[in-house]
Amino acid sequence: MAHIRLGDEAPNFTAQTSKGEINFHDWIGDHWAILFSHPADYTPVCTTELGTVANYSAEFAKRKVKPIALSVDGLESHKGWINDINETQDTEVDFPIIADEDRKVAELYDMIHPNADNKLTVRSVFIIDPSKKVKLTLTYPASTGRNFDELLRVIDSLQLTAYHKVATPANWNHGDDCVIVPAVKNEEIADLFPKGHKEVKPYLRLTPQPNI
Repeated sequence: MAHIRLGDEAPNFTAQTSKGEINFHDWIGDHWAILFSHPADYTPVCTTELGTVANYSAEFAKRKVKPIALSVDGLESHKGWINDINETQDTEVDFPIIADEDRKVAELYDMIHPNADNKLTVRSVFIIDPSKKVKLTLTYPASTGRNFDELLRVIDSLQLTAYHKVATPANWNHGDDCVIVPAVKNEEIADLFPKGHKEVKPYLRLTPQPNI
């Protein structure tokens, strides 16, 4: 059983999904990916989550993020459940759901926590970058639905900080000021951050978001 840490390469796998067989790394390609697990098909919280992801399709696409879900049920079950999701959530599920009846992927990604449930997955989240590195992991209990607005916020931060020498402060949202990372010397700031900066403390330097 893997214990996946930030910066690790996301374990690759081949699996059947509601959109056909995939090789995970090939499927990601040059995109970002968000892999999220569900305890089972035909469960109420999961139904609302998958509907939300489908309704946020344009937001994920704008960020070059490919969503993929996992449940420990089979393809036929997935197909019927997708019909229910589309009907009850007024949407169209357009991303794959992995069929993981043998729990191969769930165990590869440590999605089954025996003290919570020894058969079903918890609500795991993995955000993976185009180099196939794990950039974020989150684990929710089965009773708590995920906040996909927060996950989009995190993706915005991950993508910004991957390409600019900034970090994002508490409660940051797209468009807010960012923190200049400590490794940047004061004499480098003008070239790196032409929009200017504010020094609150020598270690706390703020600058407008550089990629907008």
